[in-house]
Amino acid sequence: MSFIPNTDADRKRMLEAVGVASAAELFHDVPKEHRFPRLDLPSALSELEILNELDELSRLNSPGPQTPSFLGAGAYRHFIPAVVDAMVSRSEFATAYTPYQPEISQGTLQAIFEYQSMIARLTGMEVSNASHYDGATSTAEAVIMALNVAQKEKRRVLLSPALHPQYRAVVRTYSQGMGLTISGDESLANGFDQLGSLCDESTACVVVQYPDFLGRIAEPRTLSALAERVHTCGALLIVVANPVALGLLVPPGEMGADVVAGEGQALGNHLSFGGPYLGFFAFRRDHMRKSSGRIAGETTDHDGRRSFVFTLSTREQHIRREKATSNICTNQSLNALTAAVYLSALGPRGLRRVAELCWHKAHYAASAIAGVSGYTVEQGEFFHELVVRCPRPVQRINARLFEKHGIIGGYDLSQDYPEMKNAMLVCCTEVTTKEQIDRFARSLEDCRHA
Repeated sequence: MSFIPNTDADRKRMLEAVGVASAAELFHDVPKEHRFPRLDLPSALSELEILNELDELSRLNSPGPQTPSFLGAGAYRHFIPAVVDAMVSRSEFATAYTPYQPEISQGTLQAIFEYQSMIARLTGMEVSNASHYDGATSTAEAVIMALNVAQKEKRRVLLSPALHPQYRAVVRTYSQGMGLTISGDESLANGFDQLGSLCDESTACVVVQYPDFLGRIAEPRTLSALAERVHTCGALLIVVANPVALGLLVPPGEMGADVVAGEGQALGNHLSFGGPYLGFFAFRRDHMRKSSGRIAGETTDHDGRRSFVFTLSTREQHIRREKATSNICTNQSLNALTAAVYLSALGPRGLRRVAELCWHKAHYAASAIAGVSGYTVEQGEFFHELVVRCPRPVQRINARLFEKHGIIGGYDLSQDYPEMKNAMLVCCTEVTTKEQIDRFARSLEDCRHA
């Protein structure tokens, strides 16, 4: 039931204002025979009966933690320490809205500030916001930021073909109607060297992924060379990064990146059927006034005590809508807090250990799969995802894996790359066990003739 606080006098004044005598007259355009239709609904159930029915429906699901899974492609299952959910479930955080009033929001503002500090350190950048909806929107916002830095005089955007396909799609959706030329991702053959050669004086930014969507890790010198070429053209280099991988790899900021964006779901946030997720976003100090999203800053109050506030808020749509750097008006603060608690719980050594486990388990899987007749593992440096060439369509192999062996297979790359027919993107994280990998390899053998 809902409560409507309007009194009879309130309703009378509203009806008089619209020129009718009763609420029923508001529906005079609806034919009488259709105003109160008889609804063919089942009879009511008790709470106990409803709970039993919902329980039966839930049994149709295959719970992720109990199902061996080798599916990644941008959303990953990691171990989440109990302290993470315990902290973020506290009512002070779970019910907090955007802390516009610093005098009553110091706890939330400090948490956001700490999150920003950790993301800046992790990415090797100078400033971080807090934050965006997900990795795709943070990538699109990075492109918009590059256009703002170029004062919208440069209208060309280069996307790596190995950037997440959905991120590329969101960038195009975000920018439609802006008169941009978006290219570079027409062929998988366009690597860093090719993107560098395509960059010219009309280019606002070049967007690459590290590790890329196919799991491959670019050498630091290769990424540094691309950054130098991009900067020579007066453009920005945007790197979409895996934050867990940055616990092990050289930070993009040390290789010349101007913006580092990406998906923060892996930092303590559950898969949760696809969301809500977290888009992290870090950048050079020179571009602070062109960035989007909330930025919490440290200051002192009237009595000289350390305190926190939102800073540079004139960039935001709730202050100057027509001149805002972005129309995003939420910061996914609870997800950002989750990431902050996760990173705090693990610390630098813990995050590195998670990254090492991901790397080693993926390479163990590569060796195991390479020994299965009919399957080929693509060579090269990779983090926790690898490309496997299969003897049959991946869709058929995955169906048999699940139906006969209870295993969720890898991502079917032919969905996004027609030239990668029968190619599967296989993912392992620290929660993937040796026994699961061995079972997966044996099951692939059975699926050769699926």
